[in-house]
Amino acid sequence: MVHTKTRPDDPFDIASNCRHYAMCKIDFLGTGVCASGLENHYVSFYPEGRMDLYAALVKGAVPVTEKCIEISASCDLCGKCDYQCSFVTGMRPTRVMSALRSFISDHCSAGKPIEGPPRDPVLKEIQDIVGERWAENDRAIAVTYATDPSPIAEPALPRFVIMPENREEISAIVRVLAKADVPWVVRASGTNLMGLELTSGAVIDLGRMKVMEFDEPSWSVRIGPGVSAFELQREAVKRGYRVNVAEPAALVCGSMMCMGIVSLFSTVYGASADNYINAEFVRKDGSFFTLNDKDAPNLFSYNRAGAESPGICSSLQVKIHPVINDESGALVPFGTLAQAVDFSKNCAVRRIGLAIGILGNEYLSSFMSPSLTLSLQMKDVLSKKLGMNYAVVVLGDSYSMENIKTMGNPVIDQELFRILSLGLPRLASAGWLDLIEDLSDNEPFAYLDSHGFKDLASTALSPSPSLIASSFDPDLRDTYEEVFSRDDLTDLVWLNMFRVTSSRIGRERSFFPFLMYLPLSYEDIEEVRCGLEEIARASDLKNTFGFVTPVDAGKRCILEYDYFYDQTDIGEKARIITAATEAGSFLDTISARTGTLRWVKYIFQQGFCRKDNLLYA
Repeated sequence: MVHTKTRPDDPFDIASNCRHYAMCKIDFLGTGVCASGLENHYVSFYPEGRMDLYAALVKGAVPVTEKCIEISASCDLCGKCDYQCSFVTGMRPTRVMSALRSFISDHCSAGKPIEGPPRDPVLKEIQDIVGERWAENDRAIAVTYATDPSPIAEPALPRFVIMPENREEISAIVRVLAKADVPWVVRASGTNLMGLELTSGAVIDLGRMKVMEFDEPSWSVRIGPGVSAFELQREAVKRGYRVNVAEPAALVCGSMMCMGIVSLFSTVYGASADNYINAEFVRKDGSFFTLNDKDAPNLFSYNRAGAESPGICSSLQVKIHPVINDESGALVPFGTLAQAVDFSKNCAVRRIGLAIGILGNEYLSSFMSPSLTLSLQMKDVLSKKLGMNYAVVVLGDSYSMENIKTMGNPVIDQELFRILSLGLPRLASAGWLDLIEDLSDNEPFAYLDSHGFKDLASTALSPSPSLIASSFDPDLRDTYEEVFSRDDLTDLVWLNMFRVTSSRIGRERSFFPFLMYLPLSYEDIEEVRCGLEEIARASDLKNTFGFVTPVDAGKRCILEYDYFYDQTDIGEKARIITAATEAGSFLDTISARTGTLRWVKYIFQQGFCRKDNLLYA
């Protein structure tokens, strides 16, 4: 039986539990971002990096170096990271920042040695290209690039970390590294779950390359590889557009490179090559090409056996889509997966909505709840009290919303969703549950169709920004009350465009997702779900159905199923590795038998391919 994990409060425990979701790098709440991170760019200067550095120092994995002192001193303990991290994981990283300061201060006060960076002639060549500041081999920098969220990858301390500013610098760098026979990897936001960003050689961090050039007449925007999904979406929305992007902290070029863009908007906007117009690359030999060049590699093809990286994506021309002024969202609840699949397919085939997704109650409760305690409580209420095991999210214009209401299913519309969101702490109250029971009339979700239900719900739950803010630590509540006073964090369209709550799925434990394309068929989905569930249970791992999103007018779908593990527990890490291996073999078997399942292992490095090649070739 998997036990519920409590929130870590000790500085070392907090640091050891950093999820590496990179949410501290984006201003997703409007409360600000670490100033030293924005100035210095290396992950070491962001809260995430400082947590890794502190954990490494306490364990004796790295010595105190010159950069340790600089990194520690660059933090003014402003507390911005507490608002960001508490919103996602419930943790308080400022305690780690303070502990890091004390550790460095005690070390220096005791007169202990401070190490400088080792001399490295190859590093000197690279510094001549990018500038001394933007190529480092200090261990305090390197150790923050030595791990990622992957449970199956071994940590690797890089020889040095390089931050180029443009494609010419990238070209010169890879030529020097090739001449010196130094292996290298490209790092995006550091959120990759397959260990692809780890090396004992050189890490090329593209985080400084943040160009964004909108070309509205061609319905596109050219971006550099350092632009995050949140940053791009924010700028697009300012101009009346949206883009199809992945997780908010993920870098768009990196997401496209790895497996293409996957979101609920893939229902209409598509996947892989559907989302871009052109891309520019630096080959491994330092030469350049774009996908529109006649002699360019054929990245539109898909190889079911997998493929190698074509090089480094140095810019991407992304499609932009108009935002309609009457867009809204709805949740349609269901008791069974079969019902949810049938409804979502009906919507996709009929082209109803801009975005469609089936969420399990684990996802729904995690995304909506500001704390782990409330999430567990909400999940129990949804499944045991309300019979809501799945919900289909549909986003669209007013015509789509009207169609949804005429399809014969009770609906949680945008207005009711806001009431439920801001009244969430009272969702398990006796008065609320009694009201639901009185209105149910022995029909699932009949209360949603009851006359005046929204008014009754508002009276029973008394929703307000202050109520939802009360779920956070007392010293954070005033700021969160201001945050929740805005409409965006209770707006279904905004939440699915920016996806700022999706990382909450890893709040209790780190998660390892299995992503795949397969037919939008209940039988196919259920076979995968049951098989992955059985494997996880045999390894005593928490697991859950994640989401399903229809693509290509309902012919196929994207399915995510998640395993969870305690990243600080050696036993659980060993079990997740065993289970992931077995699950991979299970998916390979289905893929070979049916010819219609494509899972993420064989999509990596092929994100630029044509969706049709990926799904059907």
